[in-house]
Amino acid sequence: MILCCGEALIDFVPLPEMRAYQPCPGGSVFNVAVGLGRLKASVGFFCKLSTDFFGDMLVEYLNENNVDTNLSPRTSLPTTLAFVSLPSSAFSEPQFSFYANQSADRSLTVAELPSEWPDNIDVLQFGSISLVMEPGATALETIMVRERHKSIIALDPNVRPSLISDRKKYRRRFEKWIASTDILKLSTVDFQWIYPEAEFERLLQTWFDLGVSLCILTRGEKDPQAFTNTGISSSGHTPHIEVADTVGAGDTFFAAVLAFLYENRLMQKGSLGDISAKQLSACLAFASQAAAINCSRTGADPPHREEMEVYFG
Repeated sequence: MILCCGEALIDFVPLPEMRAYQPCPGGSVFNVAVGLGRLKASVGFFCKLSTDFFGDMLVEYLNENNVDTNLSPRTSLPTTLAFVSLPSSAFSEPQFSFYANQSADRSLTVAELPSEWPDNIDVLQFGSISLVMEPGATALETIMVRERHKSIIALDPNVRPSLISDRKKYRRRFEKWIASTDILKLSTVDFQWIYPEAEFERLLQTWFDLGVSLCILTRGEKDPQAFTNTGISSSGHTPHIEVADTVGAGDTFFAAVLAFLYENRLMQKGSLGDISAKQLSACLAFASQAAAINCSRTGADPPHREEMEVYFG
């Protein structure tokens, strides 16, 4: 099983023609879990979820999309809310305003962590705002470090600058996560914000030296790239589509990467770097198509397995 550990919130997506907002289940890690579930991967979700009606909406949505929520504790604290501002350019990054003071998903503490995970958990996935909002961030870091020798650790920082007051402090924390990470996915926007004056190729080798086996870089409308610690690299192909918006595109891409690797039995601890160039290219093609389908419709709406079979059988 792939266990996605992180935030679950309600995105209020604008409906310009109505001057209104539509509440939609969301959160970066939440979206990855839904994407995996729709692709029929074995997936669970770990997050402290509210018992308010938004929390019930989140649980129901996860279950409808084949995501196991049995490990997620419930609390009476409110659900985090996020208001989305869509950019004028379809390929630009959407902006978010978060309302998360004393909310459910950020309130997880180290004392509340399970002493051990079920034996069927092979991969732990982390990312985004759940790794910057305390006390939950420290709790998730604790899991990452504790389980890194047992499970594959997958990370997508999916940076939200509005929640980060100190870039240098965040960078130090990011490098701590890297030391526990096997699969790193990040966008050029993430990289340029974390390291505004650095060269990607130089830092890539540093990350490999710290233990990363596979690094994937998404580049908006440009083709994604992937690199292994054994020197294999590949570029994908971004399908040309009419873009509705890019909300959830990176999450959908990462979900498809993880689903592909898991389904093809390439998620073996210590041997991730042994993936061939052909396999890596196929993985990027699968993930790019999933992200394209998501971008062809409004909001975070990852494809179902049946939609992907039209392209990949």
